[in-house]
Amino acid sequence: MAERQQVEPEIRDVPERGRLEAYADGVFAGVIVYFTLDEEPHALVAVHTVVDADHEGRGIAGALVREFYAMAARRGVPVVPLCPYAAKWARRHPEEAPPVSAEVTRAAQRQLAATPGLW
Repeated sequence: MAERQQVEPEIRDVPERGRLEAYADGVFAGVIVYFTLDEEPHALVAVHTVVDADHEGRGIAGALVREFYAMAARRGVPVVPLCPYAAKWARRHPEEAPPVSAEVTRAAQRQLAATPGLW
């Protein structure tokens, strides 16, 4: 099986819907579903990462997570990677993904459990 060509997707933040969306050649390719922690430090919490099957293996998910961390850095807030893919990416890229405290992670887990409609 041939390796799929990597792409540099266009990434759009849709904060009112809690979505960081990726587009490849103008076509929806993937998304990180997220929310903002109500408590200080108002971390961005990645809940779920999905890439459309037609775009898998092209670097879309990694580009989304990288931009998610960059977006948080621009806002001066940490990232809580509750999404398994985002957590795995963070472990592989510690230079781009600063660790978050256990206290902030627990606050994010509580908020998600109390509001399952967040994603």
